[in-house]
Amino acid sequence: MILLQIVLSFMKVAALAFGGAYAAFPLVEQEVVINRGWMTYTEFLDLVALDEITPGPIIINCATFVGMKVAGIPGAIAASIGCSLPSILIVSLLIFFYQKYKSLPMMKEVLKALKCMAAALILTSFVKMFGNIILPNGFPDISIYALVMAVLSYVLMHKFKFNPLLVMLGCGAVNLILYLIK
Repeated sequence: MILLQIVLSFMKVAALAFGGAYAAFPLVEQEVVINRGWMTYTEFLDLVALDEITPGPIIINCATFVGMKVAGIPGAIAASIGCSLPSILIVSLLIFFYQKYKSLPMMKEVLKALKCMAAALILTSFVKMFGNIILPNGFPDISIYALVMAVLSYVLMHKFKFNPLLVMLGCGAVNLILYLIK
């Protein structure tokens, strides 16, 4: 029964995840943390961090990690299948309709609306995650260290064009060194 729940949960996420993996994170959070209780919010944030350094499609990696936590290897397979099926069907239909109607002005307006929706989902996810990392216990308890790491990471990636994987590994190494020093 749990495998069916995993498949259906990730089919639901994948069917609603317009805008890519980052736009899907709020949907995964809703399904996995809030609706099902399969993970805590802290575990979910750890999952997002692991997804960033794992090669491959982020949302499928996310589903695989959740499935593995909930039901082992069968759960990982079920989550991956559930996450993939709606995308395959929806993309096939979208390609068909896009090819047929791409020159219509209405199609251009629909795509514009979808881009706005995707940007809003990504921004919502970013604000919530950033807030929970920088302000873990509310406004009076700001984590200056986390804020400095976030700003430094941004500057390294956007101004100096550092590889995001190297920045993440560097942040992990700094955190490990600081932990060992404590």
